[in-house]
Amino acid sequence: MMKFKLFLTVFLCSLFLIACQPEPVLLSGDILFEDDFSTRENQWTSLVNDGGVMNYDASGFRFYIKDAGLNYWATPGMNFNDVRVEVDALQYTGPIENRIGVICRYQNDQNFYFFVISADGYYAIGKMKAGELRLLGQDSMLYSSAIITGVAINHLRAECHGNTLRFYINDSPIALVEDFDFTVGDVGLLAGTFEEGGLDVLFDEFVVFQP
Repeated sequence: MMKFKLFLTVFLCSLFLIACQPEPVLLSGDILFEDDFSTRENQWTSLVNDGGVMNYDASGFRFYIKDAGLNYWATPGMNFNDVRVEVDALQYTGPIENRIGVICRYQNDQNFYFFVISADGYYAIGKMKAGELRLLGQDSMLYSSAIITGVAINHLRAECHGNTLRFYINDSPIALVEDFDFTVGDVGLLAGTFEEGGLDVLFDEFVVFQP
C-alpha cells in the first residue's frame, strides 16, 4: 500500500510539476510587492467624485481631498500576512492638520489597521473595526519631532508582524502597540482631512517587505 501511495505521488508530481514544488522560503527583507506608480499595472483603487480625486498622477499616486472631514484609501488588491510597508509621502498643498499614511491587513472598508502622520507633526496607529475608527495605545494623535512638517517628503514605515504593530517615521522608531483582531489582508495608502479641505498628497516608491 505504501509503495502504491509513493508511486501515485510521484506520478501526480510528474503531471503537475509546479504544484509539487516546495514553497519558497521568505527571508526578512525579501520584497513581496513594489510599485513606483510609473504604470497602472497594479490597478490600485481609484476614484473621482465631488469630494476629490484618488488616482495615478505625476509618476506617483495622488490624493486630492477637496472637502473637510473625509478619508480616502486605496489598495492594490493583494493579500499578505506579516509585512513591512514603506512609502514616501509628499504633501503639495492644503491644511497641515491632516492624515497621511499607510494601511495593512485590510479586510474591507470596515476593517483594517492604519499608520498616519499629519503635516503639523503628529502621528497615530489605529484601526477601523466594523466601521468604527479608534486609535491604539493613545487617546489622540501625538507629536513627534521625527516628522518633517509643512510641504515636505516623509518616509513612512509600518510593520505588521504577528500581533505587533510598529511605526517608523524617517527611519526613527516612533510607536509600538499590540492588537489581535486582524492577521491577514491587503496593504494600502490613506489620506484624510479634518476641519479644512484642499489636501493634496503624492505617494511614491511603495514597497512591501517580508519583516
